[in-house]
Amino acid sequence: MRTLLRLSRLIAPLFPVMTLAVLFGTLGFFCAIGIPVVGVLALTKTLPVKFLVLVGLGRGILHYAEQYCNHFIAFTLLARIRNIVFDKLRSLGPAKLDGKEKGNLISLLTSDIELLELFYAHTVSPVCIAILVSGGVLIFLAHYHFALALVALISFILLAAFTPFVIQKISISAGEKHRELFACMNSFLLDSLRGLRQTILYGNGSKKRALLLEKSEELSKSQKNLSRNEGITAALIDALLLLCDMAMLFTAIYLYRHGSISFDGLLISVAALFSSFGPVVAVARLGSSLSQTVAAGKRVLSLLDESPLAETVENESDISHFKGGQISNLNFAYDKEAILRNLSLSFPKNQIIGLQGKSGSGKSTILKLLMRFWKADSGSIKISEKEIDKINTASLRSLESYVTQETVLFHDTIENNIRIARLNASREEIIDSCKRAAIHDFIISLPNGYDTQVGELGENFSGGERQRLSLARAFLHDGEFLLLDEPTSNLDSYNEKIILDSAKAERSKKTVLLVSHRESTLEVCDKIYKIESGRLS
Repeated sequence: MRTLLRLSRLIAPLFPVMTLAVLFGTLGFFCAIGIPVVGVLALTKTLPVKFLVLVGLGRGILHYAEQYCNHFIAFTLLARIRNIVFDKLRSLGPAKLDGKEKGNLISLLTSDIELLELFYAHTVSPVCIAILVSGGVLIFLAHYHFALALVALISFILLAAFTPFVIQKISISAGEKHRELFACMNSFLLDSLRGLRQTILYGNGSKKRALLLEKSEELSKSQKNLSRNEGITAALIDALLLLCDMAMLFTAIYLYRHGSISFDGLLISVAALFSSFGPVVAVARLGSSLSQTVAAGKRVLSLLDESPLAETVENESDISHFKGGQISNLNFAYDKEAILRNLSLSFPKNQIIGLQGKSGSGKSTILKLLMRFWKADSGSIKISEKEIDKINTASLRSLESYVTQETVLFHDTIENNIRIARLNASREEIIDSCKRAAIHDFIISLPNGYDTQVGELGENFSGGERQRLSLARAFLHDGEFLLLDEPTSNLDSYNEKIILDSAKAERSKKTVLLVSHRESTLEVCDKIYKIESGRLS
């Protein structure tokens, strides 16, 4: 209930549309109930037959209007939820997303959010409609005899309250397990596709296939369990429905024989109850169908409940120029693993500063802290004489250009892949940044030049080509503080020299922080800090 209530709060901006949906749905079901009732009255010549046509048309029109409103609400809210989730992922990244399975996130963003459509389109308004319609039917039956209303009340409670309560007890855990298995399957398939070459190279195809079959069988068993629960739900509802119909029929016959109601009253009351079960049956069936929806809702809400490790700063000051940087007595740990210990560094303006050390010594972590991807446990980081926590994050990152060890390329053109560094950049500016990154000649040698499509994850480019494209982005971004994390690790000596010459040329207007394990790469630096086990050696 807590999950459903939280999801319900998102409906507030669309409350007028939801009100219309409930109104149309209630009137539509009254028309549906009116069809057999008016039919009985027409047979007894109490009402003309034309009224039967009117309620039939009303039922169709009102049902369409209700469904239109419900689905308008559902798809509007699904779009809104996707935006909220994307914003949350952006605030959590990259620190909180480093350890998360990408297939799991894809499952959450697609199928989990899509499953919420059942709740918004087929749960909220149907519950309200069931309450209103049942109340109207009870008043109508009480007009003939209170005993008829009492039988109807007991029937409605059994179907709309007791049945979903029983079913959800056996369905909710199965739904949660199925969503987790589905997400695990997504992650496994994504990893398998990314590592397809390695699987073929080392002959692990049969092992991967066996794992895939095992996971598929487990997912299939979970789906069968859900289907069995749905079958049990349908059988239980149909059995209760038959019992309630029989109870009403025998009660009406008993009252007729004792003269408490007329023969017309018997026919009308029985017809009214028999045709009024639609809304409560719809609610009763939600017990099993909502199991996966609740599980999906929990997964979405659990993501939204996460707090970023480094909050985005928005209400502090901006900085327009880089005047130097300072790290003082810095301590940082991933979980409980200490990475940096009492570290102090300085980055004077218009100099090239080198960071050297073995893998795992904390060099890349320093760059992430300067970008404020992570937050230090203690100590101070200052940019332009201001604490990094007192600088608006957007302003800070506009001042910094960051080249990571791993380059992510998108399934788009080369030009657009570089332009993400500055969306309003001209073609000439992009070409200039590529020349400085020693990638321009390679690009123009391609059949479509800068309009060449980059394959998924940049698989049609070598590691060195991807690295130079990443450098082109950094040069295009044109931040005054240039952070380079092993920028030449995949380059030959000729291209490395071009990149380092570009870095030296930037010295007049930029400060460069260069991370590398190569002595030759660091020869261009004005000052070199050697890091060992998170400390200055």
